[in-house]
Amino acid sequence: MILLRLWRGELPLGEAFWTWAVLVGLLVNIASSIGFFWLMMAGQTVAGFIVGHALSLPYNLVAAVGVWRSAGRSDSDPRWAGAARLAVAIGMTILSLT
Repeated sequence: MILLRLWRGELPLGEAFWTWAVLVGLLVNIASSIGFFWLMMAGQTVAGFIVGHALSLPYNLVAAVGVWRSAGRSDSDPRWAGAARLAVAIGMTILSLT
């Protein structure tokens, strides 16, 4: 399963960061935000909270940990690995708080 490989840091750093943290992370967070607003407008506050936060937070955690671990195993430039770690830590923190 690809998410398990991501969690373990077994994916190449570029794939973990660009595909799973940036692209898929963006899609997951946009979808959960749309679901949140739609449910809130329908008066379903508990369901809105679950869709808006409880579904995206686990994915954000998996993506952040996966990038962090992939950066630790990466043979690429250490500056790139450090930048990927910093970017995913900041990005996922911001997405998780909003």
